[in-house]
Amino acid sequence: EIPPDVSEARARLARKFGDARTGGKGTQRRKFKTVHKASVNEDKKLMSVLKKYGVQQLPDIDEVNMFKEDNTVMHFKRPNIQFSVRENVVSISGGYEEKDLK
Repeated sequence: EIPPDVSEARARLARKFGDARTGGKGTQRRKFKTVHKASVNEDKKLMSVLKKYGVQQLPDIDEVNMFKEDNTVMHFKRPNIQFSVRENVVSISGGYEEKDLK
């Protein structure tokens, strides 16, 4: 049988850490969960690949609509559009709204 002070200490630990184990039973607990932020390196890699393709800016485009199969539309306002005729590559970046097609 487990003494009451041990069971009380275990209950306090369970409240404090919750479900923060890195592995199965008997493994070390983490003090806090790590929250991963969006990586800036990914954007740099994408820009370097686009630069390799020789993309050029396409100015004066006010909006872009991309229609998806589930009857929704990705609506970009003032997007950043880059293209390469030689490589047949088009890059559209920027914030978008997702709207239902009616």
